[in-house]
Amino acid sequence: MRLAIIGGGIIGRTHAEAIRACPTSDLAAIVDPFETGKALAQEYGCAHFQSLDDLIAWTSGPEAGARVEGVIIATPNALHVPQATRMIEAGLPVLVEKPLGESHAKCTALVALSEETAVPGLVGHHRRHNPLLQAAKAAVDSGAFGQLVSGTISATLYKDSPYFDVPWRREAGSGGPLLINLIHEIDLARYLFGEITEVSALSANVQRGFAVEDTAAVILRFQEGGLITIALTDAGVGPWSWDTTAGENLARFPAMPAVSHMFSGTRAGMSLPDLAFWTHEGAQNWTTPQVNRPRSVQPADSYIEQIRHFCAVISGEETPRITLADGARNIAVIEAIQRSVQDRCPVILDPGQSRAV
Repeated sequence: MRLAIIGGGIIGRTHAEAIRACPTSDLAAIVDPFETGKALAQEYGCAHFQSLDDLIAWTSGPEAGARVEGVIIATPNALHVPQATRMIEAGLPVLVEKPLGESHAKCTALVALSEETAVPGLVGHHRRHNPLLQAAKAAVDSGAFGQLVSGTISATLYKDSPYFDVPWRREAGSGGPLLINLIHEIDLARYLFGEITEVSALSANVQRGFAVEDTAAVILRFQEGGLITIALTDAGVGPWSWDTTAGENLARFPAMPAVSHMFSGTRAGMSLPDLAFWTHEGAQNWTTPQVNRPRSVQPADSYIEQIRHFCAVISGEETPRITLADGARNIAVIEAIQRSVQDRCPVILDPGQSRAV
């Protein structure tokens, strides 16, 4: 399956590496107006274009081998929806990096376009393709975990000063860990435990003083009644995050011997990414010893699996594991969290549409 990447930055390179490693995909082109994108295209031996118009013209042109069958959008957040719209209008399936867009309203319009044109779209919440998370999902779906009672998620992601040399990472509406990082945790929590019906949050920016937060504390209430708390920062030090424990992208992040997610159910306790699974040996009581029977999985690269899945969706062999509608719902939850921060009060969400009411 011949794929193009829009955006030749860090995440664009990650996708290029995954395409090269995936047996069902080939990198046909990179679209990027900057020298970094041109250099990446030369490194991977594919076509390079300055604009979407050039890509669309080449894709629909008569030249042999010029056809592109799917497009990955790996550009700054503000460009996701307009670029995905152009690609879908051109009849090209899209894999859009998270977050899907800047607002729930813009994302909803993109969802509607995809449904009207029957051109599929996916969102780059790559964790859903990780066997670790799929095993946790299986434990929940099988009933072995029981019903979610409570959970704690840590996303401690210290970022040094050069990270913020890119202006949009400091700007409201595109930057900040609520939008860049927390959205991964929202998708993970929804994937495991269903829709979120209420949020409450506080944030701070005292460490860096940017227009966006550097730290936040969030509480999520789920439709079935469970509660999850999230501690998020990109200004504090510690190994407690999925990125620095799960070993998903060892070229960028170390795999530290720590956990980042702990969930308590009515039948068992479970942590990630170690897949510890705790149950009582005898009577279910706080005075009874518990035993850990960790789940085992066959490791796989989630980015490569994401590309494989994207190709299978394009060919019609599979349906999207993470839809554009899912991406829009994640944005709605983030917007509710931002509103809670601003108004200093809980925000209720419509579980059917995951939008604030």
